[in-house]
Amino acid sequence: MSSDSAVQEAITRAHHEEWARIVASLTKRFGDLDIAEEAAAEAFATAVTRWPDDGVPPNPGAWLTTTANRKAIDRIRREAKRDDKHKEARILSDDGPPEPLGVIDDERLRLIFTCCHPALAMEARVALTLRMVGGLTVPEIARAFLVQESTVGQRITRAKAKIKATRIPYRVPAAEDLPRRVSGVLAVLFLVFNEGYLASGPDTDPVRHELTAEAIRLTRLIRTLMPANGEVAGLLALMLLTEARRTARVSASGELVTLTDQDRGAWDVVLIAEGHQLVRERLAAGVAPGRYQVLAAINAVHTSARDVRDTDWSQVVALYDQLVRIDPSPIVALNRWIAAAELDGPDVALAAVDRLEDKLAGYHPYHATRAELLRRLGRSQQSRAAYDKAIELAENTAEVAYLSRRRDQLG
Repeated sequence: MSSDSAVQEAITRAHHEEWARIVASLTKRFGDLDIAEEAAAEAFATAVTRWPDDGVPPNPGAWLTTTANRKAIDRIRREAKRDDKHKEARILSDDGPPEPLGVIDDERLRLIFTCCHPALAMEARVALTLRMVGGLTVPEIARAFLVQESTVGQRITRAKAKIKATRIPYRVPAAEDLPRRVSGVLAVLFLVFNEGYLASGPDTDPVRHELTAEAIRLTRLIRTLMPANGEVAGLLALMLLTEARRTARVSASGELVTLTDQDRGAWDVVLIAEGHQLVRERLAAGVAPGRYQVLAAINAVHTSARDVRDTDWSQVVALYDQLVRIDPSPIVALNRWIAAAELDGPDVALAAVDRLEDKLAGYHPYHATRAELLRRLGRSQQSRAAYDKAIELAENTAEVAYLSRRRDQLG
C-alpha cells in the first residue's frame, strides 16, 4: 500500500507527463477526440481509486494507456449496444406512425444523404460523413485529403459546431433534396472506395474489399434513385472498371502488381462489360461529362486493351486533358504526365512532374512516379533516392513491398 501523498504525487506527475500523449494516441486509434479525452479522464479516476490499495505501478504511463484504451473500447461498445436497444425499444413500444423514410430505403445511404447537408462547406460535409457514417478514421481521411490529421479534426469539429449553432435540421432528405446533396454523397463514396481499393494505413489489408463492395452497392442504389444523373453513372462505371482488376492487383507474396504487369485474364469480364456499357450510354447522351465520367472513360480505355502494348495512350492523354479542365488539381496533372510519358518520353514527363514538387512533396505517388521516370532515363542514383522517399511516405504494405523491390533492382 502506498501513502496518500505518494499516490497523489504520482498521479499528478503522470497527468502532467502523460495526459497529452494518451489523448493523442487514443484520438489516432479511435478517431474521436471526445472519446479519447473521456477515456483518459476515466483512467486517471481509476488510478485514484486503485493505486492507494494496489500501489503505484512500475510504469504508470503504460498502466494509464492500457486502462484508457479499455475504457474507450468499453464506451464504444456501450454506445453501439445503446443505439441497438433504442431501435428495439422504438420498434416494441412506439404505437404511433413510423417516421417517414422518404425516397431512400437503405439506412446507411439515408444517413449519408442526411449528413451531406448543403449548408456545410463541401470539405466539411465530406469529412464529417466519412467519419460518422463511412467508418473511416481521422488518419485515413487526412491521407485522402492530403492534409494534416489536425486539419481533418478541425473540419469535423467545426461542422458539428455549425450544425448545433445554426440548428441545421437532422432529417431524412426528400426527393427534391437529392440533387443539392448528391455531389457530396458521391465524393464520400468515391473516397470510401479509394480507401478500399488501396488502403492508406499500415495496419489493414492492402485491399479492403468490404469498403469497395459497400461503395459500389450504395452507388447502385443512387443510380436507381437518379437514373438521369451522369455523374452517378460515371462513378458507378469507374468503380466497376476498377473493381474488375482487384484480384490481379496484389500478388500471392503480398506485393502490389501495377496495371502494366497485371494478368488481364484474371480481370472480371462481367464487371468490365457493365462498366463499358455505362460509359457508352454517357457518351451517347451527348452531354458534357463531369469528373467521374471522364475518369470512367480513362479506365474504359485501359480495360479495353488486351495487352498493355495495345493501350491507346493518345486517347488516355486526351481524356486527361479534358479532366484537367474540370479538375485542375496537381494529382490530376501528375496522372496526366504519367500517361504522357508513354507518348512524349520520360524526359519531357519528368520536367513537368518536377514542377509539381511544391504541391505534392508529401504525396508518395509523386515520388514513386519520379523514381520510375528517372529509372527509365538511366539515372539510378536519383531514382533510388526517389524510391526511398516514396517508401518513407507510403504506408500500404503491398505498395511498400513493390517500391522496395523496384529500388533494390537498381543495384
